[in-house]
Amino acid sequence: MWAELGIEHLGLFVLSGWLLNLTPGPDVLYIVSNALRSGVRAGIVAAFGITAGCFVHIFAAGLGVSALLATSAMAFTVLKWVGAAYLVFMGIRMLWSKSQPAVDLEAARADSTSAGGLKSIFFRGFLTNALNPKVALFFLAFVPQFIAPGASHPTLAFLVLGVLFNVNAIPINTGYAVLAGWAARRTALVQQGMHWLDRVAGALFVGFGIKLARTAAPEL
Repeated sequence: MWAELGIEHLGLFVLSGWLLNLTPGPDVLYIVSNALRSGVRAGIVAAFGITAGCFVHIFAAGLGVSALLATSAMAFTVLKWVGAAYLVFMGIRMLWSKSQPAVDLEAARADSTSAGGLKSIFFRGFLTNALNPKVALFFLAFVPQFIAPGASHPTLAFLVLGVLFNVNAIPINTGYAVLAGWAARRTALVQQGMHWLDRVAGALFVGFGIKLARTAAPEL
């Protein structure tokens, strides 16, 4: 099946994907911060929001939208600034959040894991990836390396590999959520210093936003 699609070195592709997803970045930070603050369930929902955002770029690549980002400086710049603004907004939101007294921690956790709270966590995770043009360029640069030259169905092969990459990321991302949630339940220091987590995560998100804003468009 894989050979018929022109897909090469599938095992290496899967292994590389796992290693790449283990690398800390905005996605991992978003998952871990939600799991530490609100428990495993919130972290897993954040992970699935991140996954949904990746699917936008995978299917956009199949339609040629990602190629447009790679060749159009204007399209890349517009999406880059939207994504950077969103990351900075999230960071400032965390930096300005009010500290929760220790006695109110469980109540705050219950509120964030309500249906409305989980929906908000999922949506913010979705936007974290969907508004980042570097994700689109990553798929354009990484996936084609595992498609044979002259493949009969290159677009289908790209979509299959993109979906496989995204699905394979789920165990890694949910694993981060489980570990962070486990640490939050068993470490008193984490429980007491939860408000500092927002400050650190907020500063990092602002940094990620600034880094994205300074990213140059691909050379034509």
